[in-house]
Amino acid sequence: MAGNSRYASGGNLKGYIAVLVAIIILAAGASGIYVWKTKALKHSVVTGAAQALKEIKTIQTPADEYDVIVAGTDPEGVAAAVSAARNGQKTLLVDGHDRRILGGLMTLGWLNSLDMNYEPDKGMLHKREIMNKGIFSAWYSKIEGDSFDVVTAANAFHDLVAAEKNIDVLLMVKGMDPLVQAGSSGQTVAGLKLTLADGTQKTVKAGSVIDATQDADIAAKAGVPYTTGREDLGDKKSRMAVTLVFRLKNITPDVWKKVQDRLEGDGDPGTGANAMSAWGYKDMKDYPPVNKERVAMRGLNIGRQNDNTMLINALQVFGIDGTDPKSREEAFTLAKNELPHIVDYMKAKYPEFAGIELDATAPELYVRETRHIQGEYRLSIIDVLENRDQWDRIGFGEYPVDIQRISPADTGAVVTDPKQYAIPFRSIVPLKVDGLLVVGRAASFDTLPHGSARVIPIGMAAAEAAGAAAKLAADKKLTFRQMAASKEVIAELHAVLKQQGMVLNEYTLKPEPFTEHKSYEGLKAAVKLGLATGGYDNNFRLDDKSNQQRMLNMLEGMRKFKPDVLPGAPSSAIAKGTDAKTLPVTLDAAAYMFALLLKQEATQETAVDVLQAKGFLTKASVDTISNKQELTNGDTYMLIKDVYQALQKNK
Repeated sequence: MAGNSRYASGGNLKGYIAVLVAIIILAAGASGIYVWKTKALKHSVVTGAAQALKEIKTIQTPADEYDVIVAGTDPEGVAAAVSAARNGQKTLLVDGHDRRILGGLMTLGWLNSLDMNYEPDKGMLHKREIMNKGIFSAWYSKIEGDSFDVVTAANAFHDLVAAEKNIDVLLMVKGMDPLVQAGSSGQTVAGLKLTLADGTQKTVKAGSVIDATQDADIAAKAGVPYTTGREDLGDKKSRMAVTLVFRLKNITPDVWKKVQDRLEGDGDPGTGANAMSAWGYKDMKDYPPVNKERVAMRGLNIGRQNDNTMLINALQVFGIDGTDPKSREEAFTLAKNELPHIVDYMKAKYPEFAGIELDATAPELYVRETRHIQGEYRLSIIDVLENRDQWDRIGFGEYPVDIQRISPADTGAVVTDPKQYAIPFRSIVPLKVDGLLVVGRAASFDTLPHGSARVIPIGMAAAEAAGAAAKLAADKKLTFRQMAASKEVIAELHAVLKQQGMVLNEYTLKPEPFTEHKSYEGLKAAVKLGLATGGYDNNFRLDDKSNQQRMLNMLEGMRKFKPDVLPGAPSSAIAKGTDAKTLPVTLDAAAYMFALLLKQEATQETAVDVLQAKGFLTKASVDTISNKQELTNGDTYMLIKDVYQALQKNK
């Protein structure tokens, strides 16, 4: 979900290609200096004086009925409430956590660096614009940049909400449950049942409810179907690491200058620093954790604050269920027990940090992944891979598909780096339940595209659309499901959003080179199964030679999807005493591994014919293999595609 994950698996996209190019152009009677930067670079940032935190005016008792209730005060909740209010809807913005300020993950999880989305590069003379404008840009204009002081950010959220007369804010409620009624086409959410701060209960009716909680709490309670973690990749128990952001003090201007000097002078294009942000210190991944089974460090993502402190997003905790309060509390305990050792390590390793001290930890945990609802449309990794537009677009993404680690042994991955893809309105309309929209990281995205689509600018764009949609649905007496099926009504939604400052134009992009490769159909299957990654340069190495160990790893990855029909042991195809990484994959060897996995009677010499006869391999895929004695990665993906499709047909 939000500006957050940062480089995971490795480095930090903020500095993946740290290039700032100045070109002087001299032309007929005019000259100019054009400065631009790639999407990997930080947006311009400015330092400022520390602000006093503004107090949120919260009502004590809500009205009996509202046009719209927005559950959750994360950035998406603020955007949804402001949008609904600007469209004339009497709106209740309510939160069930122990929060006294707005902004959630940004201001209480202290995730103070945004993962931005910029339009595709149109040439060196064209400044790349932020994709998702509207309310996001209004908030963004009030903060220091894409790294910011969390008090500045909280005050910016405050100002957006305080300016709207149609919003009531209700904080500190002890419980939020959907008011679910039977409708003509199924269940409908007609409001919320609230347990107020004093313990009293209040039922508040509403024309519609927008679930902006981080984990789709309202939707889950209402009966909306969802997957958990990496369930759609055959691994329900796995989810990305959580992080506890921590704050260090004694970060004087001199200390910050030394941080900048180190990161700007080490020659690594994946590191850098500016006035408010620093990304690098990659060898922190070598920190030896006390609890090595549950905790790990990665390179530091540092956000400077205006009070001589800095926030660090780098401490990862594994095996945490973000929907379970006890599991979340365990994460806090694990992280806090580790932090003194981490700080001591930093002080000893880096001279510029010799005088730092641990100041505090974030009040809330940064949880990357829990529920993924099932909506009218489920955003797929192929949508992102192919830079697809959607007719019902409500926002755009281009942030890399950054999949964070799930265990200390994992390295994470960047699946692909898209140029632009659209978020459909249908992805915030849940199945089975009407009267409800779901925005934020828990919207209807598959696990892999969620690695990109969970970022805050996308979430705020979708939330702004949700607020406007509530008014349209009410005026036209349509359910959100009916609205999601109407191109005419979506066109009206687009018109409203454009008036609010959003840019939602259709687009067509030149296909990526890998889509024209002979093995592209195989690559799509491998990417969908989580077996292929292209990194920041979208190089899937389709023509590189594979090896038997790589083939074996992919088959074990396939097994997770169909363990009942893939019970065999393909490893027995590898001769004992050999190093599988050094052995090329022949067509016969690959087919034999598949036969063993499928428990089909065959030898290495007969496996191709057996699998073709039984429909597991197609002649067309086999014929694309030009060297059957040394299969490429693309060749192996084509075989994987055949077997996977055969299994899907035989469900």
